[in-house]
Amino acid sequence: MADIVDTATRSRMMAGIKGKNTRPEIVIRQGLHRKGYRFRLHRADLPGKPDLVFPSRHAVIMVHGCFWHQHDCHLFKWPSSRREFWRSKITRNRQKDAETESALLRKAWRVLTVWECALKGRTRPPMEQVINQCAAWLDGGAWRAEISGNNQASAR
Repeated sequence: MADIVDTATRSRMMAGIKGKNTRPEIVIRQGLHRKGYRFRLHRADLPGKPDLVFPSRHAVIMVHGCFWHQHDCHLFKWPSSRREFWRSKITRNRQKDAETESALLRKAWRVLTVWECALKGRTRPPMEQVINQCAAWLDGGAWRAEISGNNQASAR
């Protein structure tokens, strides 16, 4: 399937996609801040520059887009054009995610991943539930957990 816009327009559109301070990230930040949690943003001294860093709890929250990080949900679909490029790019993103998580865990940082489908799309739970799950994880002792659509929260 051919692209519906020219190469220059597509390039400009892709360049406009933000990597930090995304809408899902801001929603999580605002919800946790309202509940009294204080955090730092995108600390460069930590692997992967986590989206939210809670130094006193030795915990980080990563907010992942389902497309960019190949989440197994309704928001992810392989692009039909430039297949090899996208497979390579998204596969590398997943490898970097695994490397970042391992490095954080080795440094004794707890890691929570909040997937975009927990915040938007047809399977999203109520926003307050997602914020409460984040808060419960921060207050708990689990080293690793994920929150995604369909009211799914899993601790590891």
